[in-house]
Amino acid sequence: MSDRIEKEIEIKAPVARVWRALTDYREFGEWFRVKLDAPFAAGKPSSGYITWPGYEHLKWEAVVQKVEPEKLFSFTWHPYAVDPKVDYSGETPTLVEFTLEETAAGTLLRVVESGFDKVPAHRRAEAFMRNEGGWAQQVKNIADHVAK
Repeated sequence: MSDRIEKEIEIKAPVARVWRALTDYREFGEWFRVKLDAPFAAGKPSSGYITWPGYEHLKWEAVVQKVEPEKLFSFTWHPYAVDPKVDYSGETPTLVEFTLEETAAGTLLRVVESGFDKVPAHRRAEAFMRNEGGWAQQVKNIADHVAK
């Protein structure tokens, strides 16, 4: 198993439009299916609740790491932290990085989640598998959102 998940998609929209979909917390929530409490800010926690059917009871928590306008947005979180009876705060989080690059057709969006080697062994494989599928869907979700 790899330590990282990598996805990319070319979106037929300007970098500025894709950047807004990534970093405006309301727009992020629309395509990611999470209702966030406040705007993203580097070094600050971000929280809210999942809005995906069947997962509405789950809290979404991340810590924004970097916000480099129209280039890089990143956060750390605990991957596939879905059991409300488990305290994941003692685990090392993974790092999620979104990078944007202008292309002739619009914007190349890359998503990399790394650090799975630090996820506890008993939940590493499932967290990786779930997030692998999750990121495949999320890159489609943001492309569809931007196309509206």
